Amino acid sequence: MQFKHPELLYALFLLLIPIFIHLFQLRKFQKVAFTNVSFLKKVTIETRKSSQLKKWITLVTRMLIFICLIIAFAQPFSASKSALSQNKETVIYIDNSFSMQLKGSEGTLLKRALQQLYSKSIRSKNLSWMTNDFYIKNTNHQDFKNDILSVNYSQKQLTPREVLLKSNQLFSKNNPSSEKRLIFISDFQTKEAFPKIPKNLIIDAVQLKQTETSNISIDTAYISKQDISSIELTVNLSAQGNVAKTVPISLYNKDKLIAKKAIEFSDKSDEIQTKSIVFDLKNNEELKGRIELNDPNLLFDNSLFFSINGTKKIKVLSINNGNLSFLNRIYNTVEFDFIQQNSKNLNYSAFSKQNFIILNELDNIPESLAIAIKSFSDNGGTVLIIPSINGSIEQYNSLLSKLQLGTFSKLFNQEKRITQIVFDHPLFSDVFEKRVLNFQYPKVNSYYEISTKQPAVLKFEDAQPFIIQNKNNITFTAAINTTNSNFQSSPLIVPTLYNIAKQSLALPKLYYEIGIQNQYSIPVSLSQDEILKITDSTYSYIPLQQTKANQVNITTFESPPYAGTFNIEKDKKPIEKVSYNYNRTESLLRYSNPENWNNTRVHAGVDELFSSIAKGNSIQSYWKWFAIFALLFLVLEMIILKFYK
Repeated sequence: MQFKHPELLYALFLLLIPIFIHLFQLRKFQKVAFTNVSFLKKVTIETRKSSQLKKWITLVTRMLIFICLIIAFAQPFSASKSALSQNKETVIYIDNSFSMQLKGSEGTLLKRALQQLYSKSIRSKNLSWMTNDFYIKNTNHQDFKNDILSVNYSQKQLTPREVLLKSNQLFSKNNPSSEKRLIFISDFQTKEAFPKIPKNLIIDAVQLKQTETSNISIDTAYISKQDISSIELTVNLSAQGNVAKTVPISLYNKDKLIAKKAIEFSDKSDEIQTKSIVFDLKNNEELKGRIELNDPNLLFDNSLFFSINGTKKIKVLSINNGNLSFLNRIYNTVEFDFIQQNSKNLNYSAFSKQNFIILNELDNIPESLAIAIKSFSDNGGTVLIIPSINGSIEQYNSLLSKLQLGTFSKLFNQEKRITQIVFDHPLFSDVFEKRVLNFQYPKVNSYYEISTKQPAVLKFEDAQPFIIQNKNNITFTAAINTTNSNFQSSPLIVPTLYNIAKQSLALPKLYYEIGIQNQYSIPVSLSQDEILKITDSTYSYIPLQQTKANQVNITTFESPPYAGTFNIEKDKKPIEKVSYNYNRTESLLRYSNPENWNNTRVHAGVDELFSSIAKGNSIQSYWKWFAIFALLFLVLEMIILKFYK
C-alpha cells in the first residue's frame, strides 16, 4: 500500500497523548464514610472495574476513529510499477504480411485486428507504430486512428529479431528510465528462433489464429524443354490441409485464356503435397503470361506472372589463332549470333556491336588490340581470354593487367588435372543437381602460373586457378586445344562457355521476385539523355540503370510494389516485358508459439490485451474505506457510551 500524502501519517504520533493521559491520570479518589461498610466496599470495587473497562473501550474506539481519519486524509492506494510510471513509451507492431489474409473466427486476421485497434484508447504520450513496410514515430492517438484502417498487405515479413531492432529505433534514446512497451500483433509465422528480450522492454504478444490451416499455391514456373517450334512450360504447385480434390489451373496471355488443365490433390492431408503440370507453348511467340487458380484462403499466391519476349540473339565474336570447331558447336545455335575474325585481319569497328569477345589462343596481342578490348570491357562487354602456349607473356600480361585479372609468371610443362569446381559460382550454380565428387576430371599438359587476387571458377588439383573471373572479364590459365588438354571433350566445356556467353547479356528471365536485388540487361542503345522506364497502366518508375555501348543494365530492389507484368519503355515505346512475383515462403503455413518466448506476456486477442493493460495501469484507492471505518467506529462509540453501564 502507498499513500498520496504520506506526510499526514506523522499525525498518528499525536495519538500517544490520550494514551499517556489515560495511563497517568492525576485525578484522586476521595474517601466517604458509609454505614454497612462491607456492602459498600463490594459495590465500589465492581463499579471501579466496570468504569475502567468502559474507559478503555471508549479510548480504543476514539483512537481507531482518528487513525482511520488520518489514513483517509493520507489517501492510501495500491498500483503496479507500470501504473505509477510517468514516462511511458509504446510501440505497436502490426504484422501485415500476406499470411494475415487468412480468416479467423471474426473475419480476416489483419482487418479484424485493425478494427479493434481503431476502437481502443491508447494512453501514451510517446506512441509509435509500425508494420512490415513502414513506421510512424511519436504520433498522437487521433492520428493513429486516422491512419490505422489504411494499412494494407505487404509482401515483406519481418522476423521477431528484426521487429526488436526496428522498435529500438522508435524508442527514445535520451530517456533510458522510461517504461518501454512493445505490442506485437501477429500470427507468428516465423522462420527463426525467438531472440532475447532486453531487460527494460515489456512485450505484449497477441497471436491471431486462423480457423483453418489450408492453402494451395503456385510455387514456380520454368521452361523445362525447348526446341525450334515449341516450349514446355512446367508449373509447380503445392497444397496443405483440407483442399479441393480437383483444382483447375488456367493459363492466360494478357486477358485471353489460352489453356486450362486440372490437377488432382488429396482432399485432406497433414503433409505438404507437391504437383507439377505442363503447358505447351509456341516458340518465338511473345507472351504476357499469367497462371491462375482459385483458392479462397491465401490470395497472393493464386497467380503467377511471367513473360516471354521475342528472341534476342547474343552477339559473340571470336578472334582466332587456334581451332574454332569447339566454339562453332556451342555458339552456332538460334540463341547466338556468332562471327569470327582472324587475328591478322581485325575489324575494330565491329567490337562495339558485340556482347561477348573471345581471344582464342592468340600468339600475339598488339597494344592496339589490348586497348580496343579494354574499351570494349569498360562499355559492358564480356571478354574471355584463352591463352596460347606460344604466346608472348609480356603482351598477355599487358592485357591482363588492363582487365585486372593478374599476371602470368611462366609456363609450366607439367600435367595437371582440373578437379575443383566452385559450385556456388554463378557459372555453375544451376548446372549440377548435386555436388559431384567422382567426376571425370579433364587435364592439361602445360599451364601458366598466375599471380592474382581474383576468385577462381575452376581449379587444378593443387588449388591453383584454371579459370579466373573479374566482373565481366575471364581468363583461362592454360590452352585448351586438343594437343594441350582434353577440356574440349569434357562435360564442363559446354556449361562453362555457354553460361559465360549467356551472362554477357542477361536478358530478362520468365519472372523475378519482388523484394530482392534483380539484375538484367536490355539490348538497346541510349543517347546521353535517354532513360528506360518500367511501367504498366497505373504505375511508372525509373529503375537503377547503367548505360553501355549496346545494352542497358537494369537493377531493381523493392520496386515494383506489386506483382504483375510490366513494360520497359524507351520514349514511351515498349521494347521489352518483365514480370515480377511475390516471394512464396508465406504459402507454407507453419507457426511458432509465443508462449515459448521468454518474458513475453501472451494474450488471446486485442481486446484481452487492452483489458490486461488497463488492469495493470489501474490505481486502487482505499481512502473511502477508511472514511467508512471511521464512521462505523464513531457509531460504535456512541452505542458504548449510551448503552454500556
